[in-house]
Amino acid sequence: MSIERVRAYFRAQDAEHLIHEFPVSSATVELAAKAVGVEPARIAKTLSFKKEDHALLVVAAGDAKVDNRKFKDTFGLKAKMLTPEEVVALTNHAIGGVCPFAVPENAEIYLDISLKRFDKIYPAAGSANSCVELTCPELEHYAAAKGWADVCKGWEGDFVS
Repeated sequence: MSIERVRAYFRAQDAEHLIHEFPVSSATVELAAKAVGVEPARIAKTLSFKKEDHALLVVAAGDAKVDNRKFKDTFGLKAKMLTPEEVVALTNHAIGGVCPFAVPENAEIYLDISLKRFDKIYPAAGSANSCVELTCPELEHYAAAKGWADVCKGWEGDFVS
């Protein structure tokens, strides 16, 4: 099970205590926000795109949407989301639990700047009823992100911390 991979990943870093599981679904931004008890923007959604034979993952704030022009200018390719089958094959996670943890080594992970306005954010933890509570520096560390990117729109001007 995907959450077990994530649990083992965090356990290896003495950080398993950061994982939260819920008795209800957290498979969408709205459901996750309700389960955690925060505004939807603080849910760090992991968007899965195709890059050659691997996944390019962008972790963004729950209220952000991919800007196709920014995406193409940043990554040099069209923003093509993975199919549900590709999501599982290329991320080790199913839709509803996709996260930047315990993914294949060739997956490229970027964090969108839309997350930087928050002190705490909540990405999924590999299942449709879990999350990890992290700061942005912690997310950068645990996700082994390649870096920060500015590829989203719709969130600008909504600075909260």
